[in-house]
Amino acid sequence: MTFKYNNVYINETSTVVGPYEAKGPLSKLFDKSYDDFYFGQKTWEQAEIKSIIDSVDILLNKLNIKNTKVDVHIGGDLLNQLVATNYASSKIGVPLIGIYSACSISTLGILLASNMIEANQIKNAIVTASSHNNGAEKQFRNPVEYGGPKKEYTTFTTTGCASCYLSNKPSNIRVESATLGTVTDNGITDVFNMGAVMAPSAAKVINDHLKDTNRTLDYYDLVLTGDLGVIGKMILKEYIKKEYQINLKNYDDSACMIFDLENQPVYKGGSGPACLPLVTFSHIFDKMKKGKLNKILLVATGALMNTSMCNQHLSIPSISHAISLEVVK
Repeated sequence: MTFKYNNVYINETSTVVGPYEAKGPLSKLFDKSYDDFYFGQKTWEQAEIKSIIDSVDILLNKLNIKNTKVDVHIGGDLLNQLVATNYASSKIGVPLIGIYSACSISTLGILLASNMIEANQIKNAIVTASSHNNGAEKQFRNPVEYGGPKKEYTTFTTTGCASCYLSNKPSNIRVESATLGTVTDNGITDVFNMGAVMAPSAAKVINDHLKDTNRTLDYYDLVLTGDLGVIGKMILKEYIKKEYQINLKNYDDSACMIFDLENQPVYKGGSGPACLPLVTFSHIFDKMKKGKLNKILLVATGALMNTSMCNQHLSIPSISHAISLEVVK
């Protein structure tokens, strides 16, 4: 299902990151960074809450507006019951729609906000997506203090929060369309092989988007997936060619861009809900504003894993959502 928009724009963005992102190749493009995983707080979960509050504060300051001018906050994270987003929202003071779509939260949030703005239900919205490496490890695998070994093909959850402000007020980047993803399950049970889990859903939503819009990949200057990592990126290229006869070109994956894969101990790249929007709102938007990119397709990818189901040896479903962004000339 694809939605078309005529009157939805991204007016401003903000990014807050942790220590590994701050030492990565995009470090100079982030708004704020911390040199440890605690962000001045007592726990990792509280650090993630802080990252959301910081990101929204920076966003509102850039816009020079108060929270009372924001109609709705749409956001999510990886923690149980969306606790990071919920606790942060109690400080932000804006009506909240909490969403869970694993690492595809950012594009789902933009889709929902865009639908409401296009339908004149609201005039504006803030969308946030956050994650924390140590918080996610504790919840989904083992606390990092255990020192448990990981598979070499796993990915490293990003730490930080990315926010954007959408409205019906024209700006230089507009949301052109969005395609809602479909849950896929290819029978993979390996909790470390998230790229393989998510690649099929990414392939499906790209194919659905192109069919619904009657386009080819030539329409886009860049197709950017969320957090497949080095292995998942290769799998997607092979899978989408075999299943849908699509040759991916002008393509990259944000998980392969946010860290220095040669010199940082991040396995096969980044992951987490913050991964795609942190790269997009910094590096990609910088290129769009400079005229180096004009039309991009963002595909945030999410593994819908749950520790209880994984312990029952069930396979891991996945979902991806796509957003088409264009420079307004």
